[in-house]
Amino acid sequence: MVRGGENRTGEGERRGRRSRMSSRGRRLARWLPVAMIAVGVLFDLVTPPEYTAAPFLVAAPLIAAPLFSPWATAGMALAAIVTEVLLTTYHGSADYQQSVTESSTVVVVALLALATNRVVRVSDARLASVRDVSEAAQQALLPAPPARLAGFGIAARYVGARAGARIGGDLYAVQDTPHGVRMIVGDVRGKGLEAVESAVVVIGAFREAAEQEATLEAVAERLERALKREGGRRAGLDEQEGFTTAVLAEIPAEDPSVLRVLNHGHPPPLLLTPDGGLRELAPSVAALPLGLGDLGARPGRSDRTFFPAGALLLLFTDGVTEARDRDGRFYDPCARLRGSLFSGPDDLLDVVVEDVARHTGGGPADDMALLAVQRPLDG
Repeated sequence: MVRGGENRTGEGERRGRRSRMSSRGRRLARWLPVAMIAVGVLFDLVTPPEYTAAPFLVAAPLIAAPLFSPWATAGMALAAIVTEVLLTTYHGSADYQQSVTESSTVVVVALLALATNRVVRVSDARLASVRDVSEAAQQALLPAPPARLAGFGIAARYVGARAGARIGGDLYAVQDTPHGVRMIVGDVRGKGLEAVESAVVVIGAFREAAEQEATLEAVAERLERALKREGGRRAGLDEQEGFTTAVLAEIPAEDPSVLRVLNHGHPPPLLLTPDGGLRELAPSVAALPLGLGDLGARPGRSDRTFFPAGALLLLFTDGVTEARDRDGRFYDPCARLRGSLFSGPDDLLDVVVEDVARHTGGGPADDMALLAVQRPLDG
């Protein structure tokens, strides 16, 4: 039996080693421009006069440009120019034109390195600003839930497929309501800002409906109407083809041993018991994704199941189940998690995220949103 905590510890040690190796690599790279000048001087001194150190000297400021500060890049450029002048003076070359050409080349490339450094710094500043805005948007759209809510342990994760991407069409929300703890995990069709707009609509409608509606079915109907209404107002939401797959769940306030799940075309949640057991909560009645109610299909119906003390409920988007390894095999959370023990919701989500990354050999191909809820042992 594999324990999630042990799995996470081993992966944390591997990530620490990779981080140390990356840091060591960056330190070595910062010495490379100096090494290029030193190699150039040595090359010039041990080779015949017709050979030149200029290629090594021009490489030094170019390497420094994306790595160093403006002043450090300028210093490296000046060092390359001074080295070229000193070497030319030392050799006292009779070929005046060749000496001027080599010296001019070093000067021009040094100036280009300074310009490159300026462009890189401006781009980095803009990227940092965009990331700050993106992070603020994520905090507004997908705020981190409290660690405990109405006595239940809670954890959530959002993992973007693209480096630096912090928000997208995957969504989650959980809140304590007069009817119990209610939650949703969903995946909006499409990408980019249009998907984010739809996610905002779904989350906003859910937070209001979860407080007011007596049943999960009624909450889902409110979401359906909200998507239809906003789709008609905004062409960007794709009125004809827009939809959202979602799972809604509820733990009634009067009985924490009851779990109700309503699935609208979404990957089924998993129920993990304290003894390592795992059960996939597939819907008894198939329902279309939200936003496709005009097709006239039967409305979804929630399923009731037993929620044991200490058990963990895991909801996730298809970025988890559609993650592929190098051979094209999909990630199977049931097979990977069955028999494992976890110390809590955070531990479970850490293990899943790390295991998906290990399965794919890198990051996920699609965004992932995950939500885990644990019933306390004494609840």
